[in-house]
Formats: sequence, structure tokens, C-alpha cells
Amino acid sequence: MGLPRFFVDTPLAPHTTVTLPEAVTRHIHVLRLAVGDDICLFDGSGDEFHARLDAINKRDATANLADATQPNTEARYAITLAQGIAGGDKMDWLIEKAVELGVHAVAPLQTERGVVRLSGERAVKRVQHWQALVQAACEQCGRARVPNVAPVSTLREWLAAAKATAAPRVLLSPRGAQSLTQWAAQSRARIEGAGIVLLIGPEGGLSPDEEALAEAAGFLPLTLGRRILRTESAALVAVSALHAVLGEF
Repeated sequence: MGLPRFFVDTPLAPHTTVTLPEAVTRHIHVLRLAVGDDICLFDGSGDEFHARLDAINKRDATANLADATQPNTEARYAITLAQGIAGGDKMDWLIEKAVELGVHAVAPLQTERGVVRLSGERAVKRVQHWQALVQAACEQCGRARVPNVAPVSTLREWLAAAKATAAPRVLLSPRGAQSLTQWAAQSRARIEGAGIVLLIGPEGGLSPDEEALAEAAGFLPLTLGRRILRTESAALVAVSALHAVLGEF
């Protein structure tokens, strides 16, 4: 078993003492950790710190940090997952597992066929909830860089900004003429050099008009084979397939 890992939303520095927030302290109490126990802390920048608990109170705790290290847990290429917002708990589960698989960033999108409508304060709170899930997933899987969850936007708004990226852009579509794995094998150097943007629709997929907009923005339609997957399956299968083809696994 490795050391208990905790994300701290404040910059960390070697050989300093840090006061841990209440949420981390609660977790320390749940794990029945004691003064003198060793833990691992990270702030999302890529460094992690071996630390020793110095004091544990009801609402906070302090820990002494040792040297910074950089765990080798990031994928060699950045995957941005642009995902049509899925309903129920599907989006939570999808984001958590995508982070465990190594995605670099998540862009939640409002689409025509999406069953969830988010705006205003409700959208802000949902993104905060997803970001907390991302942090917890990083604690579990050993990542020290915390992927960002972008604010909720419409597909049209997001595509306008996505045109500027240098990364290859792909759209999962049953109408694609080539499979994701075939394309990835041919595009290995481009992906490893610039990353990849992966666009996936919600339940019911993207509408024909939305797919046309995406293609006009430089997205190549590709398939995941002869079967149509649920949106939460498609995202994780696509990331796993890319890793398998490109040697990440």
C-alpha cells in the first residue's frame, strides 16, 4: 500500500510546514492517521511531496514537507475530452474514470440532444462538483497534475475556440469512414507532438447539423467499430484505444 495521498488547493514548497484544510483533515480522521504518520501531498502543479503529520486538530492539521518529486504518471500526449453532458450519474462516473485513464482536460458541452440543461449558478456549481471529482480521482490514481474542467459551454461556442488548437481533432461518429485506432496508428507522431482533442456526443449522439459544424471546424469523424456504444462507454473506450495503439498501456 502506498502513502495516503491528498490534494491541497494551495501552492506547496519543499521543507515548509503546511496547514491542511478541513476536508483533508476529515479524511485524516477517517483513516485514523496519527501525528508522526507519513502522507503524500500535491497541489496539482505536477510535484508531490512526502510529508509527515505534525499536529492533528478537529478542523485542521499541519504537516512538514520534504523534497518535491515528480511522479511519472502522466500520458505522453495530452487528451482533451470534449463531452456532451450526460444525464444522471453518468457524467460523474465518466469524468472520474477518464481522469484515471489520463485525460488532460475536460470540456462539458451543451448539445441539442443532451438531456441535462445547465446554466448560470447551477452550471457553476456542477463544474465545481466535477472538479472535486477530478481531484479525488487524482488522489486515487497517483497523478500529481490535476486536469481542468472547463466552464459549461454550448457546442457552437466551444467549436469556435477549438478551431485555434494545433492538436488533431476527432469526432466519434457512426458515420465515420475510418476507425479511431486505424487513424491513431497513422497519426502517432502528430498526436505525441501536439496531443488530441476528442469530441463525443451525449445520449443520442450529436445531431447531423452539429456533426457538420464540427467537421467545418476541422474535426475528423471516426468510428469505434461496428457497434454503437453508450456515451459513457464511448469516451472511456476511445481513450483506452488510443493508449493501446500509442503504447501508453
